Amino acid sequence: MDLFQAMRERHSVRSYTDKPLEGSVKEKLSAFITQCNEESSLHIQLVTDEPNAFDSRLAHYGKFSGVRNYIVMAGRKTAALDELCGYYGEKIVLYAQTLGLNTCWVALTYSKSKAAFQLEQGEKVCLVIAIGYGQTQGVSHKVKLREAVMKVQGTPPEWFIRGIDAALLAPTAMNQQKFTFSLDGSTVTAKAGIGFYSKIDLGIVKYHFELGAGAENFEWAS
Repeated sequence: MDLFQAMRERHSVRSYTDKPLEGSVKEKLSAFITQCNEESSLHIQLVTDEPNAFDSRLAHYGKFSGVRNYIVMAGRKTAALDELCGYYGEKIVLYAQTLGLNTCWVALTYSKSKAAFQLEQGEKVCLVIAIGYGQTQGVSHKVKLREAVMKVQGTPPEWFIRGIDAALLAPTAMNQQKFTFSLDGSTVTAKAGIGFYSKIDLGIVKYHFELGAGAENFEWAS
């Protein structure tokens, strides 16, 4: 499975089997997380065989079951932290999908006091990602029309359309898809809408857009 297939087939999964995350799959995932930490200077951590963070009233309210593995998205408290966590978290999520794993972004419905993670001075946790072997593959959700999330004059190039289509496949908080992409020549501006976790969502959709459009075809607005 390549990343494009992973984008199309990946859906949020909240119920997991008891199959452990181990062997070459765990090794590959751990190595990929290390690579993402090196690129981003984040402090992303993989926690395995640890059920306590999802053994709470909040987790049950969120309809989570069988979660024993999760990824902690953490880093230094900066203005860019949320977007970085979204970008690199989704990079890990899609890679995990290619390994045959399932995932779910989790912002509130887990117990932070019970979660296993380490923080350095000046760091904070943005959210976690449940991961493992799902009881199902999840279900797809409705997406907005292209025109609702892009601002262009005239006919946009094919690479831009491919980027928009990829962005519309990205997971966002409450599936609200509060983002817009605008085009000026070969410069793309991505903006987050107003709402909870919108900056995390922006990082997620920017990664999808890059995959669809091809990073060689454009540059992000500064």
